[in-house]
Amino acid sequence: MPFITLGLEQFVQWKYGLMGTVGFTLLALGLKTGSPNCAGAGALILALLLVPTDS
Repeated sequence: MPFITLGLEQFVQWKYGLMGTVGFTLLALGLKTGSPNCAGAGALILALLLVPTDS
Protein backbone atom coordinates (compact mmCIF):
# COMPACT_ATOMS: atom_id res chain seq x y z
CA MET A 1 0.00 0.00 0.00
CA PRO A 2 2.78 2.53 0.72
CA PHE A 3 4.15 2.01 -2.81
CA ILE A 4 0.80 2.93 -4.36
CA THR A 5 0.65 6.11 -2.28
CA LEU A 6 4.23 6.99 -3.13
CA GLY A 7 3.63 6.39 -6.83
CA LEU A 8 0.46 8.48 -6.80
CA GLU A 9 2.25 11.27 -4.96
CA GLN A 10 5.08 11.26 -7.51
CA PHE A 11 2.56 11.45 -10.36
CA VAL A 12 0.76 14.39 -8.73
CA GLN A 13 4.06 16.18 -8.17
CA TRP A 14 5.09 15.64 -11.79
CA LYS A 15 1.75 16.77 -13.17
CA TYR A 16 0.79 19.61 -10.77
CA GLY A 17 4.04 20.62 -9.08
CA LEU A 18 4.64 21.54 -5.48
CA MET A 19 1.09 22.72 -4.75
CA GLY A 20 -0.27 19.42 -6.02
CA THR A 21 1.99 17.58 -3.60
CA VAL A 22 0.93 19.85 -0.73
CA GLY A 23 -2.74 19.34 -1.56
CA PHE A 24 -2.37 15.57 -1.88
CA THR A 25 -0.44 15.36 1.39
CA LEU A 26 -3.03 17.44 3.26
CA LEU A 27 -5.84 15.33 1.84
CA ALA A 28 -4.15 12.03 2.71
CA LEU A 29 -3.16 13.23 6.18
CA GLY A 30 -6.65 14.54 6.88
CA LEU A 31 -8.28 11.28 5.80
CA LYS A 32 -5.83 9.21 7.82
CA THR A 33 -6.22 11.23 11.03
CA GLY A 34 -9.93 11.95 10.61
CA SER A 35 -9.46 15.71 10.44
CA PRO A 36 -12.11 17.24 8.15
CA ASN A 37 -10.38 20.64 8.11
CA CYS A 38 -7.11 19.20 6.86
CA ALA A 39 -8.82 16.95 4.31
CA GLY A 40 -11.00 19.82 3.12
CA ALA A 41 -8.00 22.11 2.64
CA GLY A 42 -6.20 19.44 0.61
CA ALA A 43 -9.28 18.75 -1.51
CA LEU A 44 -9.74 22.46 -2.12
CA ILE A 45 -6.15 22.90 -3.28
CA LEU A 46 -6.43 19.94 -5.65
CA ALA A 47 -9.77 21.17 -6.99
CA LEU A 48 -8.33 24.62 -7.68
CA LEU A 49 -5.44 23.06 -9.56
CA LEU A 50 -7.83 21.09 -11.77
CA VAL A 51 -10.01 24.06 -12.75
CA PRO A 52 -9.06 25.26 -16.24
CA THR A 53 -8.11 28.89 -16.72
CA ASP A 54 -8.99 31.12 -19.66
CA SER A 55 -5.44 32.29 -20.37
